[in-house]
This record gives sequence, C-alpha cells and structure tokens, in this order.
Amino acid sequence: MSRTDHHSVEDRFRPSDYSAALVQKLLDHGDRVRGARVLDVGCGSGVLLAAAGSAGAAHLCGVDIEAGAVEATRTLLAKLGFSAMSDIKHGAMFAPVAGRQFDLVLANLPHFPMNEAAVDGRLSSWSAGGPDGRRLMDRFLCGLAPHLAPQGRALVMHNAFIGLDSTLRIAAQNGLAVSAGETIMVPLPDAKLAVMTPEVLDREIGQSIQRFGGYAFGTVAVLTVTKAKDGAGS
Repeated sequence: MSRTDHHSVEDRFRPSDYSAALVQKLLDHGDRVRGARVLDVGCGSGVLLAAAGSAGAAHLCGVDIEAGAVEATRTLLAKLGFSAMSDIKHGAMFAPVAGRQFDLVLANLPHFPMNEAAVDGRLSSWSAGGPDGRRLMDRFLCGLAPHLAPQGRALVMHNAFIGLDSTLRIAAQNGLAVSAGETIMVPLPDAKLAVMTPEVLDREIGQSIQRFGGYAFGTVAVLTVTKAKDGAGS
C-alpha cells in the first residue's frame, strides 16, 4: 500500500464528533475500563479501542463491516503497542463474536436518518441508518444481551432525532435497561442535512435540531445499557 493510499484510508475512517463524546466517556470512567474485555461494534478508525487500551483495558476486540476499517484499527492499535491484546474482525454486528461476552461494549453505529449515500468523503455505510435512522440501532439492541458479561455494560452513541422512547421500548423488550447521560450538541453539516430523511428533518427542526443562520446542530447522548437485572448507571 502506498503512502497516499494509507492516508486515504485514515481520512475515510477519521473520528467524528460522536467518537469524541465516547472517548470522553471512557476517560471519565476509567475505573470501569481497567481490566475490562472491550468490544467495539463498528470500530472504524479504532480510536475508541485505542482509548480503552490506554485506560487499561485487558483485551480489545473490534468488528467492522468495512475491510478498510479493520485495517485502520489494526494499524492504529499496532502503533500504540496493543496488537498482542487485540482481536479485530471483519463482519457484521455480533456475528464475528458469536458466543463471546464482554465487560464493555462500545457502539457508534450509523444511525443518521438517510438512505445509502457517500457524504463528506466517507463510505456510503458511514452514517446511513435507513429512513428513520433505526436500522442498525435496533439490530444492535436486539443482539446485545447475550454478549454482556455479568455486570457488563454498553456505551452507545444516540441521536435524539431517532427517538429515545423507541430505544427504551426495544431495549426493555430485549431484557435491557438504558440510562441516558447528559446531552451534547454536534454540528450537522449541510452535506448530511441534504440527505437526511425530509420528514425527520421537518419534524425535528426546533426540537432536537437547532439552526443558527447557516449552521445546524443536533442533540446526541451517550447511553449506558445493561441487562435489566443489573440496573443501569452512568
């Protein structure tokens, strides 16, 4: 691979504002990361696993449907000296880790309300969550419980405009409890708004989406998800 190609891969999977929020959560709760077996579903650049490794995680596992993301994650973790404690797999959702449990599961999944489209140099799979944004979020919630170790938890990025009520309902149906932490706002560039499902955009302007002249921001939160019997916590 040429130097140019390598930088193209790095740029394609560069961390987003959503990734930054999850990194902050990991750093704020390092006591829950130290010694943990960590899974990142949709590992992208690998930065979340890198942060977990730096916080003292015992094992790092990543899954991504894009071969380039698997390569980017392996490269980053190798650069940081985490190769021996990492296991990065190519595949969809939980299929590559069937039968395995983790103390901490991370998920910054594509859940923007849009159909497949390449936006801002990203792959078409980067943001697209289907017309209502819930296509992968619901699959994740339906498959999560068997992969949580006793007292395990998941940290999940969640756009407010896909409906927290729906997430709570689907989580409960699958034996999960959800705790929503503090919300933040992230920029919504014109390129993403242009492909956003019009009905969702119209409904959420002035609610979870705020416009200030030519700038727009969306409300997001990091959700903590546990098995219902364990109780959720921030």
